[in-house]
Parts: sequence; C-alpha cells; structure tokens
Amino acid sequence: MSSLTDVELSIGGMTCASCANRIERKLNKLEGVTATVNYATEKAKVTFPEGIDPQELIATVESAGYTAALPRPPAADNAPAEEEDELRPLRNRLITAVVLAVPVIAMAMIPPLQFTNWQWLSLTLAAPVVVYAGWPFHRAAWTNLRHGAATMDTLISIGTLAALGWSLWALFFGTAGTPGMTHPFELSISRTDGSGNIYLEAAAGVTAFILAGRYFESRSKRRAGAALRALLELGAKDVELADGRRVPTDQLKVGDRFVVRPGEKIATDGVIEEGTSAVDASMLTGESVPVEVGPGDGVTGATVNAGGRLIIRATRVGADTQLAQMAKLVEEAQTGKAQVQRLADRISGVFVPIVIALAVGTLGFWLGTGGGAGAAFTAAVAVLIIACPCALGLATPTALLVGTGRGAQLGILIKGPEVLESTRKVDTIVLDKTGTVTEGRMTLIDVHLAEGESKEEVLRLAGALEHASEHPIAQAVAKAARSEAKVEDFANVEGLGVQGIVDGHAVLVGRPRLLEEWSQHLPEDLRDALESEQNKGRTAVAVGWDGKARAVLVVADVVKPTSKEAIQQLRALGLTPVLLTGDNEAVARTVAAEVGIDEVIAEVLPADKVEAVKKLQAEGKVVAMVGDGVNDAAALAQADLGLAMGTGTDAAIEASDLTLVRGDLRVAADALRLSRRTLKTIKGNLFWAFAYNVAALPLAALGLLNPMIAGAAMAFSSVFVVSNSLRLRAFK
Repeated sequence: MSSLTDVELSIGGMTCASCANRIERKLNKLEGVTATVNYATEKAKVTFPEGIDPQELIATVESAGYTAALPRPPAADNAPAEEEDELRPLRNRLITAVVLAVPVIAMAMIPPLQFTNWQWLSLTLAAPVVVYAGWPFHRAAWTNLRHGAATMDTLISIGTLAALGWSLWALFFGTAGTPGMTHPFELSISRTDGSGNIYLEAAAGVTAFILAGRYFESRSKRRAGAALRALLELGAKDVELADGRRVPTDQLKVGDRFVVRPGEKIATDGVIEEGTSAVDASMLTGESVPVEVGPGDGVTGATVNAGGRLIIRATRVGADTQLAQMAKLVEEAQTGKAQVQRLADRISGVFVPIVIALAVGTLGFWLGTGGGAGAAFTAAVAVLIIACPCALGLATPTALLVGTGRGAQLGILIKGPEVLESTRKVDTIVLDKTGTVTEGRMTLIDVHLAEGESKEEVLRLAGALEHASEHPIAQAVAKAARSEAKVEDFANVEGLGVQGIVDGHAVLVGRPRLLEEWSQHLPEDLRDALESEQNKGRTAVAVGWDGKARAVLVVADVVKPTSKEAIQQLRALGLTPVLLTGDNEAVARTVAAEVGIDEVIAEVLPADKVEAVKKLQAEGKVVAMVGDGVNDAAALAQADLGLAMGTGTDAAIEASDLTLVRGDLRVAADALRLSRRTLKTIKGNLFWAFAYNVAALPLAALGLLNPMIAGAAMAFSSVFVVSNSLRLRAFK
C-alpha cells in the first residue's frame, strides 16, 4: 500500500462557496486524492498517494479556472503590505462604483432630479460601473462558462448585464429615450410592457452593493485570521549566541547556547543552563502570572524574559518548537470542515443552476400571466441577484477561523472542526490526577518540629543534604529550603535516605529506620505526626543530627490552586467530574475531597485507564478525558473528547482533540465554553443564511423586491455572517 502525503495549496480566484465546492470535486476525482477546500481561508488541504506530483494537483485546480500554489512561509514583516496590495484593486473598483452609482440611484429615486434627458446621463454614469467595476464578476462568469460551470458570479453577471442590456434597448429602441421621460422608483415591480422602463439604477446599485459586500467580507476574513498571523509573528527575529555572535533565529541548531537579556524574547525552546529569572508566557499561553525559572528548567520560544540574564541551550528549533506546532494545529483546524458545513456545501453546489432555472421560470410565469415584459424582467433579475449562496459558504469557516484563532490567544488549541460537535454532547469529564488536578511534582507542604527546634535550622541542614540527591522527594525539600550550607561525606543509603556532614553536624534525612540505626528515635509527637500524614497518603521523612531526631518533613503532590475553581466551572457547564488515578484510594479521596469531586476511580494501571473510559461510555455517558502523560494517551484517544495539558507529553497531545497550552485546569472549562460558543455561532450563521434565502427568493419571484434592494440585502447577508463570527474575538 503506497504511503500518503499531505499538502496545503493556496487557492486564488474563488469568489463564493460554489467555487470552493467545484475545486473540491475536481481534486477528489483524481485517484487516491482526498481534498478539502475552504473558501474563508482560501486554502485546499489535499492528501494524495506517492504516484501523484503536487504540480498535477495545481494543474487540476487551474483547469477548473482558478489558481493554485504551494504556500510560502509566512513573512511577518510583509503581511500588512501584502494584504494592502491584495485589497487595493477591489477597493479602487468599489470607490469608482460608489462615486458613479450614487447619482444614478438618486436620479432614479427622486423625481425632482429627473431633468430633461437625465436618463442619458444615467447611462453615461452606469455603464462604467457595470463594465469596469463589475468586471471581476463578468470575468469569473466567463471562465466558469468555458468550464461548463455556474457560480454566484454567474448570477451577478447575468443580472447586471441583463439590466444594462434592457435599459439600452429601452433607450434606443423603446420609449425610455424620449426627452422629459420620468421614472418613479418603486420597491416592487409594476405591470407595464417595459419599453419605457430603464434599470440603470439596479445595474449600478447591485454592482456597488455587491462590491462593497465583497470588500468588507475580504477585510473581515483577514481580521478573522489575524490571531493565527499574530501567533506566527510572536517569535524573536534574531538571537545572540553565547560566543557573542548575533544570528537570525532560523539559523539556530539544537544544542546551540544563546543569551537572553531582560525584556528580550526567548528565541526557541530550550533548557536554562545559567541564570534565574521570571518568564512571561502570557502572549503564548494566556497565563498572566510570570513563572520563576532557573538552571535545569525548560522554557518555550516566544515567551519574554522578565527578569535576569539567562543562558539557554536550544532543544527544539524551527518547525519542532511549541510555537510552530501551535500554529500548525490552529491552521489545520481552520482548514477543516465541520459536518454542518458539508451540508451547506452540498446545497451551494446545486444552488446556482436551480436559481437560474427559477429566474427563467419567473420570467416565463410573468410573461404567461400577462404581467408585461417590464414586470417579468424585473422579477427575474431580482431572483438572480437575491440568491447569493455566499452567506452559506461563509457561515462555518469564518466562525471556525475566529474561534480557533481566539482559542490560540487563550492557550487553547482546537485540532479540527469536528471537535466542536463533540463538545456539545459531553456530559462526563474524566480527570487524570497527577499533573492535571495536582501539580505533578513533589512539594514540601509541612514541617513538624520536636520541642525546642527551629524550622529555619532544620531546613538549612536538611535542605543542604537533600540538594546533593536527585530523588524527587529530596529535590522538593531542597527547593523549599534553598540552603547554601556546604556538605561533606555525602552518602545515599539505598532504600532508607541520605546522610552527610553539614557545617560540622552529622545529618540524617530519610525513613525513621535510618535514624533508628543511629539510635535517633522519634519522640511520640513526631511519630504520631508521621503516621497521620502517611494515613492521608502523603510522604513523610524524618530529620536528625548530632544523635537526636529533630523533625518530620511532609512532602506531597499538591493540588493546583486553580483546580477547585475549575471543577466548579465544569459542573456549571453540566459536566460530572470523575477523578481517575493510579494512586491509592486514600490519596485519591483526599485530593477529590479538596477540589469537590464525588466520583473516584483509583489504583488503576495505565493500561486500564482505557477500560475505565469504555466502562463509562457503556453506561451511556459521553466522556471527555483530561490528561498529560504518556499513560493517558490511549484513554485520551478512546474518549469522545480528549483534552491534553500542554505541559504534558507529546504522546498525550497527539492523542487529544483539544490541547490546553498552560497547565491550568480552568482552561478546560474555557475550551469547552469556547467550542460550544463557536458551534452556536456556526449554527446561528447557517440559520440566518438559510432563512434569508428561503424568505427572499419567493419575495423576489412574486415581484415584491426591486433588484437594487435585492443586491443590498444579499451583500448585507454575507457581511452579517462574517460580523457575527467576529464577535467570537471578544470571548473571555
């Protein structure tokens, strides 16, 4: 079986959803090719087998009358200029159309302005609007005609040219060219033979309104994608290496050591080798509080060094960095299609031929019932103009574009549009304990002292000794103590603890048995404290020196300070939280009680986590799973919705549907709220797009809409859908 390759093509020349649908059908006819074309992002995501050259895909798109190219790497510095260049021709045509169309519409609507031979001035002004300003519609319609297809441009071109052509006939061969002719503007049609009617205001007005709709739609689409462009622009442009040279960031290699001064962006993902600081990751994760870091800590590219000077060793560069992976996930999500969009695509694909047939039928009906040529023509043109499927085509992709972009700003990565469908149905959320509800690392939480002992002295001596050990419990004590006392004769007593000389004191830290071997027995109050902490599932170690037991240190994986609030937010969304862990029942129950979880599944082996999720699903529950470790990956994939903590492993992130960039469980609630809000926006857009066409087409066919009003309403529908989607940018 040949392997498959993915490629993303930038598509040019699309003007409506029907264009995207047509390109998609053409590509999917190629053997082994699966393609998805997105009108809003103007991109095609294509999966194809080994035997096909990407140039063949490009040629297929071009044979359909459009342009295609492999996308260039984003250049942040050129983005605004490129956008300006892209919009300029459209803006110039729009300005021309508005300047010339306004007098034409005014003369048609206001009888006092209809001076002798005013109709000839209207023709002089309207003709450039229809021919020059409307040229993109005519060119696209001709291209489609040559390929035996019809799109929205076909409707606009036929409608405006028909209005102009009829007006020319009426002026030159009918009675409309008579000096002193007046033309009362009517919202609906009138029953006349049409020889004295001109429709120049409809031809010019429709062109101007639709150009305005296209211009604002294009601007809005670019605003919708601004979050992704901002994400791509976050990274540093150049970096100072440890040897003093300054090089562009894209020249960094894994293993290179580079300097980051206060206020500078960290150039790429790496590990701190020298220095301590606070790192501001807000622009990447949405986390507002800077994180304290020091030697051995990992840092992410594009975050800002808010404190001291750091020397960092690069661990991931280029496309492997977290920033690049985030951008890739967001872009892939924006290129995909939700199930609701595929319905809209199927409708828009057959919509244009149906509308043309309906317009012909309307023309025949009015002529057949004696309504007059003018009435028949006006109704037919109104049907052509009003029936834009653009709003249908924009309904899903623009909402998805804005929603996923806003998610990226908040540290939420949505893998694909189908994920949105899942979030609506979820009723149970399974939470891995370690690293999800808890910090995932040992922390010193309490110190029990023997009578007469000083906490500061205990931590100074114990911390210095533990600093020499690599054990997680030892590191938790050392980190809390931050002792600078010197250690001599350090020794690790396997299975019991550590011992050594600290500032002349023979110090022991470990199990009570280690101290007992040196005749240092715990007093009764310390023994009671140790047993009490162990019953709660915590780890307790004894400290002694100079022949006497001095203290008991309590170490545990503490609950994250935001976890309790997160559980409350998840409950408010109608979800039942379940704690899933491999820890013992006592520890699990203690953590669950602290954060407000009632249901606990404890002492589960990694391989059994999948079975726990399956069991919940078998009970009829729709399950979301939140985890961060390799042992969570299979369960994340099994769940109806998988959410991976971005602070976790690559395996967990790969298996999930949503990635929460920062390790705050509250973001899970935010992710579900954002996904549901995005889906709600999509459905609202589709409702209005469907309702608009369903309501407007019969009105136009019955002669209750002037073509110019139809053009304005059609343009408004597309702008409304995009504007409604843009409201997601305000999500908090």
